[in-house]
Amino acid sequence: MRFSVLDRAAGTRNEIPDETLRGVANHAQHVEKLGFSRFLLAEHHGVPGIPGSQPAQLATYVAANTSTIRVGTGGIMVPNHPQYLIAEQIGLLQSLFPDRIDIGLGSSVGFTKPVRQALRQGEPKELKARLEDDIEELLGYLAGTGAVSSYPADNARTPIYMLAGFRSALTAARLGIGVITGGPLSTQADAIKAYRENFQPSQVLDSPHVIASMNIAAADTTEAARNLLLPEAYSQVLSRSTGVFEQLRTASELDIDSLTSQQKKRIDESLANAIYGTAAEVGVLLADATAQLGVDEFLVTGDIPHREGRSRSEELLAGIM
Repeated sequence: MRFSVLDRAAGTRNEIPDETLRGVANHAQHVEKLGFSRFLLAEHHGVPGIPGSQPAQLATYVAANTSTIRVGTGGIMVPNHPQYLIAEQIGLLQSLFPDRIDIGLGSSVGFTKPVRQALRQGEPKELKARLEDDIEELLGYLAGTGAVSSYPADNARTPIYMLAGFRSALTAARLGIGVITGGPLSTQADAIKAYRENFQPSQVLDSPHVIASMNIAAADTTEAARNLLLPEAYSQVLSRSTGVFEQLRTASELDIDSLTSQQKKRIDESLANAIYGTAAEVGVLLADATAQLGVDEFLVTGDIPHREGRSRSEELLAGIM
């Protein structure tokens, strides 16, 4: 079993944005020492609690401050950029850090209409409809077969993954690239099955490659592990009411009693799809997930503002590998 990390550069109330961003490199150094496989950065725009908006730039910073762990994106959101510019970013990363870069691509659009307008995006339905064509165009630039050459040339060296639900998994299969699945185990299982059954080998990849992402936390007690993941679930539920994802607070700072019964239910539903507990409990749950999904690598997600608790969780996970 192997572990990788997705860091969204989510801020806490005890940090200024500069500290959050510098802390991303410290986080990468920590999991590198533990033997984790990859460290991926996310893309968000116009979110007050997430200062990390440019994953390719942040990946450059992280790779420069580490030496062995693979670094990349999880992911670059394809609707937000001209494909040619994405190819240039990938080529630059690959040239600076050969054989250490992994690129995940996503299909998300701006969180709100003003953000989408600021990004010069079109209608979300149109963007989704042309996603496969856009990725195919990008792969052409990376392979050197596009209408225009991009420099530095990647020459199809960089592993490409699609952040995948069921539909995106089929897109990845047709294009012959890897997938990073997410969501409840049953949803991931369906997406992985469809991906493997429909995979077509390409210049990028000879055979299917799947990484499963999950919110995972380990601690000395089950309750402590749950409290590590609770702040993100809390903030996500509130954002559905307010439209704003604020900086994270630790579990002890949350006002759970002020939530409605519906909001509390949504938090419980979110945590029900996570894996948390003591190291022994998490090991059993991950073994079950491995058997159900047929994967050997998990991308550990879940924004944890309790930094010491996050470090301890990752140390316990390293003991499971």
